[in-house]
Amino acid sequence: MPHLLVVDDTKSARVLALGLLRKAGVADLLEATDGVEALAAVEANEVAVVVTDIQMPEMDGYELVTAMRNTRPDVPVVLMTARGSEAAAVRALQAGAASYVPKDALARDLVPTLERVLGAAHSELERKRLMSQLEFTESRFHLENDPAMLLAAVGHLRDELESLDLWPAADLVRFSMALQEALFNAYYHGNLQVRDEVAEYDPQAFHEVAEKRRTESPYTERRIHVGVRCTPEEAVYVIADDGNGFDHAALPDPDDPAEMESAGGRGIRLMRTFLDDVRFNEAGNKVTLVVRRKS
Repeated sequence: MPHLLVVDDTKSARVLALGLLRKAGVADLLEATDGVEALAAVEANEVAVVVTDIQMPEMDGYELVTAMRNTRPDVPVVLMTARGSEAAAVRALQAGAASYVPKDALARDLVPTLERVLGAAHSELERKRLMSQLEFTESRFHLENDPAMLLAAVGHLRDELESLDLWPAADLVRFSMALQEALFNAYYHGNLQVRDEVAEYDPQAFHEVAEKRRTESPYTERRIHVGVRCTPEEAVYVIADDGNGFDHAALPDPDDPAEMESAGGRGIRLMRTFLDDVRFNEAGNKVTLVVRRKS
């Protein structure tokens, strides 16, 4: 059964917190005197939640929260705050602590706060269990030529991928960068037909041409079409534009390090580096991006 860990360098404070929890019927309790002992206890035991003081020797509450965030982000941390530790508590909350309880209100607030935190953690576990039984999801978007809309789509699809647990959280930025490159290639080079050569010699002119064409026919009627299909093992993104396409085979080899400084092919290089598969249609106005589960 998971344990609840109380961390405080002051024995009387630990006794008070542990007594309140035992009175509430919590039987599986552990204690530690600082963050170093707490990390060892978490490593050696199945811990459901950590309740910690802020100001402690060796490793304080802020440092403990930061370490837990890096090593055990699945275990929530609740702070016990005393007068004079408010600034450190704010830093710890910003670093990832789940909640806090003022020490002078432990008798009133400790147990209800832990119930809420454990309830939220349980809901997250159930969500993951639910997603593990997902068969597939499909969605389709027809996006206007609007950079803000494209960035919103990147954020939405990143969150969806995170919910599927296909990739580690640390790799989601790479996914976002690859998807952003694909969408903005469809926007600038596909629908608006603005070429890299303009940006290479005059970046300001590049964006001025794009802004002008957004309001002109035939560019303003064009859309970016995004189809998404997700399963427990992979996510497939098909991004198409209404432009004339391009000869992607004529681009510099994106896998050749010597071509890193070339104007063309940067987006394709990032997509091929970050994603599991990248395929263009013959016309060059549709790209299929594949993300496969990482073990």
